[in-house]
Amino acid sequence: MGRNIRKRRSPLAIKVTAASAALALGGGGLIWANFYASAHESNNDAWGGNRTKAAAAQVATISCPDVGQKLTNVPDKARTDVAGELSNLDRQITEAYQRLATTRDAQTRDASFVQNSILQPLKDRRQNILDRIKLEITRVGGTAPGDLDTLANCTGTPADQTNAGGQQGGQNGGQQQGGQQGGGQDNGGQQQGGDQQGGQDNGGQQQGGDQQGGNIGGQAGNGPVAADFVDITKAQANVQAKPRKARNASRGTFTTRCGVNTNKNHNTDNVIVAPGVKNGAHHLHDYVGNQKIDAFASNDTFLQGGTSCQNKSDLSSYYWPVVRVQDGSQDFDQNNDGGGKEGNVGKILTPVQAQIKYVGSPTGKVVAMPQFLRIITGDAKTTTNGLANANAHWSCTGFENKVQLTEQYPICPQGSKVVRSFAFQSCWDGQNTDSANHRTHVAFADANGNCQNGFKAIPQLTMRLVYDIAPPTIENGQVKNAYAVDGFPEQLHKPSTDHDDFISITTGNLANKIANCVNRGQNCS
Repeated sequence: MGRNIRKRRSPLAIKVTAASAALALGGGGLIWANFYASAHESNNDAWGGNRTKAAAAQVATISCPDVGQKLTNVPDKARTDVAGELSNLDRQITEAYQRLATTRDAQTRDASFVQNSILQPLKDRRQNILDRIKLEITRVGGTAPGDLDTLANCTGTPADQTNAGGQQGGQNGGQQQGGQQGGGQDNGGQQQGGDQQGGQDNGGQQQGGDQQGGNIGGQAGNGPVAADFVDITKAQANVQAKPRKARNASRGTFTTRCGVNTNKNHNTDNVIVAPGVKNGAHHLHDYVGNQKIDAFASNDTFLQGGTSCQNKSDLSSYYWPVVRVQDGSQDFDQNNDGGGKEGNVGKILTPVQAQIKYVGSPTGKVVAMPQFLRIITGDAKTTTNGLANANAHWSCTGFENKVQLTEQYPICPQGSKVVRSFAFQSCWDGQNTDSANHRTHVAFADANGNCQNGFKAIPQLTMRLVYDIAPPTIENGQVKNAYAVDGFPEQLHKPSTDHDDFISITTGNLANKIANCVNRGQNCS
């Protein structure tokens, strides 16, 4: 496990306020920095101080392929070592970012500096890691992806193009798997993304304008921007009808009450994606349910974790990125990894309500979730990856049955609260509690609510988080008192990056009780 523990990054010389270090778990992501500098600025002034008129636009973004998502068939015996190598890729990106941020004078003098001194060495170092990943897979009898070597190359992108990938993903996203939430309780289906086309176009123009000016908005300089918000009273209705329930549908519900994390159980780990890697998430999570989940927890220790749930047989871990209000305030982690050091700033908001409910399938009965099943819903890296795996849903109380937003945060009217909700994958392959890329062992039901490819229907976990947030205001194209979900700093705090994590851990036959309750059509808690 030694090399799986991520090396602690050297702190940036100056607090990240003009730009944000970027690191995407799994060796992929965009690195953004403010690279509009005058020709005579010193290296030491790269992060602050007085600035003169920009002489030239420099490379502002490094885009690296997301290696972790490409590894769909890693043998169990190699997964721990591969996770460690993915952590090494993350560290390499961090080091390249720091070099990008401290060599602005050299970049101004030499147009080939970024390619020759940053991108090419980064490619060479990434190739070494990819070679080791291939070795780890093949030494236990597995077969490494044939195109793994193509993931070594990273590219530099000017600031006015850093949103192109996200915009393309938004335009091509078309239909969003995972279903409209309807209060966080609906089953699979398709979420329309086309209704936000106007918002996407607007977002592109606003984003580009901000970037041309040398910043991407937000309290830490990495978003959100005005185009990331919409007055929900002016948003187009997009919630579709639920799939019609068959005669043998599992119509019941099971509610578990686990609190809202008033005891402030937080960390920046992610034991699902990065076991044994401290700060593997690079952003802060709220935890309810199991109280002892961190990077070093395991199946052997989960059962000793205790729980915040009223039902003491529910030791499951429910965790999600925190929401912060960017009103100029700071929180306890302003100088910490995963917090202010990585562009996650502002006051942490505790939900006023957290509803966790399991619902059935509209087409038939469900089977119990297996012990230690892990599910991640949504994608924390949609700015890099596009919207294929996005499953973010934002709304306001009183509007949840009309409008569910994926690519914008809602500005709610007076008396209405912000709601973020999730409907997890409800189909399971019947064999595995996890998969190499943490996705392929579970799936969403199709538009009619059916599981495909031999997958079995399981109780669908739904979550509905309610926040009391003073509405942001937009003046002269700038958003004031914005709120945003924590995330990887290069993802610019986009609403679509919202995601949720779950590990099923139960005692006292609770998993079967949940399935039986749902199958019998009862409403249990």
